[in-house]
Amino acid sequence: MPDSTLVAPAVDDVVLRPMTAADLPLAHGLTEALRWPHRLADWEQVFAHAEGIVAERAGQLVATALRWRWGARHATIGLVVVTPACQGRRIGHRLMSALLEGLDAHTVLLHATAEGQGLYERLGFVRTGELRQHQGTAQSVPPVALPSGWRVRPADLHEVPALQALDAAARGMPRDALIQDLLDSADACIVLDHDTEPRGFAMLRRFGRGHLIGPVVAPDAEGAKALIAHLAGINAGHFTRIDIDFATGLAEWLERIGLLRVDAPTTMVRGAPLETPPGAPTLFAIVTQAIG
Repeated sequence: MPDSTLVAPAVDDVVLRPMTAADLPLAHGLTEALRWPHRLADWEQVFAHAEGIVAERAGQLVATALRWRWGARHATIGLVVVTPACQGRRIGHRLMSALLEGLDAHTVLLHATAEGQGLYERLGFVRTGELRQHQGTAQSVPPVALPSGWRVRPADLHEVPALQALDAAARGMPRDALIQDLLDSADACIVLDHDTEPRGFAMLRRFGRGHLIGPVVAPDAEGAKALIAHLAGINAGHFTRIDIDFATGLAEWLERIGLLRVDAPTTMVRGAPLETPPGAPTLFAIVTQAIG
């Protein structure tokens, strides 16, 4: 993102510039005004891995957008927020155009609201799927029966490289620093293993109004259910959120255990399709809608 792009004022006196940590309280204020659930701590955690842009008008911060680069060929974009008073001024288009500079050779993933989908399509993104956001008060769920040799257990510190590899294979992007950070801050991380070999994992983390289950990586739906049921039990009686890939088929089961659907963002990609190796596990639940 060249500096010349970020400091040139527009005719409407809106100026783009790089985002800094000092902007986070104001950025959090933008999402609070829109009733998004993010805490300031949630902004701080994701910004630690991001490059961001803010838009200012008359000295006031009026919009944000962040990107995360994962290795040499992948990126995600999220937290594209424009205050309602400044919508319709093409600020979102300018922010996105600046974020996409230098990413022509990258596969870029984002999750779009209905309002933003048209803009992203004009910038070359295509629809590849849907998320389902489910939330509610977690219930104690009976353990999901697993075949012989399979079990759910707490993660060990020495397993970090294995969990990073599982995430990279399932997401199609290398995100080692992010997974390490999430592990360090998670309330719980559990592993699905087969004959002592990690084959999946899931985390329970503080986020927004309560706790979030994600990411969830597993070889199949039953393994994912076993992981989710375990973490829902840990958080029983408390607000819990999970954002799933709708194609994984977990939506009805989540409804049955009390986590109701509240939103359905569109998954969009610009560039080459995401690739996962043969036999890779599936990413059943994402980290957040911003990061993917």
